[in-house]
This record gives sequence, structure tokens and C-alpha cells, in this order.
Amino acid sequence: MLKSLFIQNYALIEHLEIEFPNGLVIITGETGAGKSILLGAISLLLGGRADATALNSKEKNCVVEALFEQGGKERIVRRVISPSGRSRCFIDDEPVSLGELSQLSSTLIDIHEQHTHILLGEKEFQLKVLDLFSDNGALLLEYRQEYELLLKLKAEQEQLQQQIEKVLAEQEFKEFRLQKLQQAALKEGELEELEREQLQLSNAEELRAVASEAASLLDGAEVSTVQHLRRSAALLQKQSAISPSFEELSKRLESCRIECRDIAQELERYAESISLSPKRLEQVEQRMGEIYSLLKRFNAESVEELISMRDSLNLQISDYDRLLEQRQNLESSIAIHTEKRNALAEELSKKRNANLKKLSDTLQSRIRELEMPAAKFTATCQKIEDYTPYGREKAEFLFSANSGIQPVALQKVASGGELSRIMLCVKELLASYQGMPTLIFDEIDVGVSGSIADKMGQMIGQMGERMQIFAITHLPQVASKGKNHIVVYKQKDEDGVVRTRLKYLKGKERVMEIARLLSGEITTNEAIANAKVLLGKA
Repeated sequence: MLKSLFIQNYALIEHLEIEFPNGLVIITGETGAGKSILLGAISLLLGGRADATALNSKEKNCVVEALFEQGGKERIVRRVISPSGRSRCFIDDEPVSLGELSQLSSTLIDIHEQHTHILLGEKEFQLKVLDLFSDNGALLLEYRQEYELLLKLKAEQEQLQQQIEKVLAEQEFKEFRLQKLQQAALKEGELEELEREQLQLSNAEELRAVASEAASLLDGAEVSTVQHLRRSAALLQKQSAISPSFEELSKRLESCRIECRDIAQELERYAESISLSPKRLEQVEQRMGEIYSLLKRFNAESVEELISMRDSLNLQISDYDRLLEQRQNLESSIAIHTEKRNALAEELSKKRNANLKKLSDTLQSRIRELEMPAAKFTATCQKIEDYTPYGREKAEFLFSANSGIQPVALQKVASGGELSRIMLCVKELLASYQGMPTLIFDEIDVGVSGSIADKMGQMIGQMGERMQIFAITHLPQVASKGKNHIVVYKQKDEDGVVRTRLKYLKGKERVMEIARLLSGEITTNEAIANAKVLLGKA
């Protein structure tokens, strides 16, 4: 139940603090007094749109805070709107998102606003009524989870199929390119090696001649560098006894002789190793031509880049096989969850159809109590082609107010007053099945008067015995019900500003308010007497 409400700086309300009792609370007031302002403030707690233009003072925050009791526990719900229009939400003084605030508030309070009875003609609302009556909450939640999961899986399937088709369209081309690269059997650094070998083979004779001549100069049959070094070292060695420094120089010359001889032998081996094969040169140049051709065809800079392309193409072709396997797994998952969804939809259908007659009889009985003794009300359920978030069927309420006339679609035949009465019966039914602790009726009695209004007031009063009800009304027959009566009024304060006020009415004040509803602008003695009678009955 809603225990208290605090409003600050909202429209014509500068500051308001009020506590509420359990049971039925009547709210009346002249047109424009601020009843809609009160509802607007409460709607903010339900996630309603925050609008900075609703702030009374543009320098201060707007604050709406409610204290609820839920399951023996108190919950504080608060919404703060800054002059810039920025909104902040709190539950038990902890900041939360607007969605979290709305989710909690929707379990604490429900507002039936003017013209909400139009919902009666909507198929989704009719199905919701049937599901609540059939206690399908948990089953519908399980179905919806499967339904939404299937939508997600099918979206993935469509995306995957597009990916497969794209890969498939490129597959033949990729396989051709991969085949060319695989046949080339490329190796890293191969081109550089081939270029070096080609250069050597092209200049083999010259290289051999140079190597041989250099070796001969170092250590040839005739006078050579090695022989000169040997003689020089021997001469110095002979005179080393006279000049000790010659000993060291002789040794160094001997080292040079040995090194030159080794170099000459290395050059001879190099000259002997050089191939003068025109056939090998042809092979090398042919291989180089193949690689150059691949570099040009694949617009690559190096053999390493070609190898990278080859490996990438190999992975892409392997990826196609993986995509096919992924599609197969996805199809299996879709089949499993389709079967689950279909089974849950069928179970929903069975429970709905099992409760159609009971729902029809219950609502028809309550509707007839509101001075429609010949009314016929029938709830129907029909299969549809596609699955929806609500299952695979649609509900329809059929209605006839007069005997001898077959019921047809409710929205086609019911008048505004009849819709108001039917909606009250539906709300009474939903409240009992939903366990909603607080319900606000904003002129649910619109379009009715006289004894019908009195009976609607009795029904609202009976609901107030089981739960907290706020009834905003202009009808004295409804306003006279219950013990708690709040009047909403405007008052010009000392600063000359008109503000909205709320006040509990007792005794004579309540009599005069009921009399005002009865007679209008001028309160007559007859209206006062009638008001006392209405309150006496209540």
C-alpha cells in the first residue's frame, strides 16, 4: 500500500506531504483544482516522462517520493528532476535506472486513467486478462523466453547464411589462388637466394678466372707473395741475433705467409666449386620468372607476403567448412527450441481454453450487477497463423447489452458508460488475481450516473475492503463511499501565488463536498440533505 507521498516543486504544488490509510480513499475537487497534477506526480514514480516545464520554480529540483509497504517491508521510491530536465531515480535511497524504478513501481501501484477503458478493445489486453485469470504468468514468461531466444537464433542463422553465401561466391576464386600458391611451394628467402645464385652463374667464368689468378699471385709456381714473405722472414731471422727486434718482425711475416697461403688455397677451392652449368642457370632463371609472375599477379612485395597470402587463403577455405558446421549446429538448436516454444504455446492454449467459460461467467455475473441484467459477455480464443510474444492465438471479448441480440466484438457495440462498467469489473478481477496492493481509479465512473454510479461505488468500496483504492471522481454516489475523503483545491497564498492543496474532509466538510457534487455551483438545502442520506447509506 501507499503509506505516504511527498511532492516538492511540481506544477502548482510547492510542497506537499500527506499520509494515506489502507482501504478506500476518495479524492474529489473542482475541475482544474489539481487532481491531474497529483496523478502526474505519481506517474513520475512509474517511469513517466520527466519534463522541466512542469517545475514550479526553475531554480529548484522537483522531488516526488513515496513510501510503500510491500510484504511487510517498507520501500522508498523517489524521482528527482533538475531544472535542466535531468532525471535521477532512487529506491531505498540507492540510485537506480529509470527501468528499475518503473519495474518496481509497477508491482506497487496501478493507475487507471481516464479513457483507459479503450484498452478493452485491444486484443493484447484481452489476452492479458485471460492469462491473469488462468494464472499463466510463469508459463507465459517461460514461453516468451523461448520465443525471444528463437528470434535471436533465427537472426543469427540469417546473418550466418549471408556470410556463407558471400564466402561461397568467393570460394572458387580463392581455391584457384590457393592452388597456384601451393603449387609454387614457396620458401622464405628463396628469391634472394635465387638472385644470388643467378648472379654467380651468369658470371661464373669471370669469377673462376679472378679466383685462380688471385690464388696464383698469392702462392703460384713462379715468384709469389708467399715466397717473398718466406724469404723476408728468413732474412730477418738470420740477423735477429744482432737486432732482437727482427725476431718479432720475422714471426709476424711468417704469420702473414701462412694466412696468404690459406687464402690462396681457399680461392683455388672456390674456383673449382664454381659451376659453369648453363642448364642450372636456365633452371634458376625460370624459377625466378615464376616467382616474379606470382608477385605481380598477387600484387605482393615479397615471397614472405605470398606465403602469408597462401596461409590466409587456406584458413579462409577452412573457415567455410567451419561456417557450414556452425550452421548445422544452429539449425539443430533452432529445431530444439522451436519444439519447446510450440509445446509451451500449446500448453498456454489449453489453459486459456480451459478458463474461457469461467472467465466469461465471472465477468458476465459482475457486469449484470451494474444494471445490465440482460448483458451477455463471452471471452473467446482463436488460433492464428504465426507465433507472437503472447503465443499462437488471439483473444476477443464479445458483448451484448440487450436480450435477443447475439454478442459481437466488445469495442463495436459497447457505449462509453458500458465500457466504464465493464472495465471496473475487469479491474476488480485483475486486482484480485494480480495481488496489486494499490489501485488508483481516475474517473472510471465516467459516462454513468444515478443508480449505476451507486452500484459502481459499492463495487469500488468492496474492493477497498481487500486492498488500497484511490478513487478520483465527480460522482456523489461514488464519493460518498468509504471513510476517507480527500479534497483537492486551489488557494492563493499570501505571496499572491495560487497553489494546489490537499485536505482530508470530516463531518460537515464532507457533507458540503458531496452536496457540491450534487448541486453544482450553488449548494442547496436539498443537496445537503441528499448528501447526508448518501453518507448515511455508506
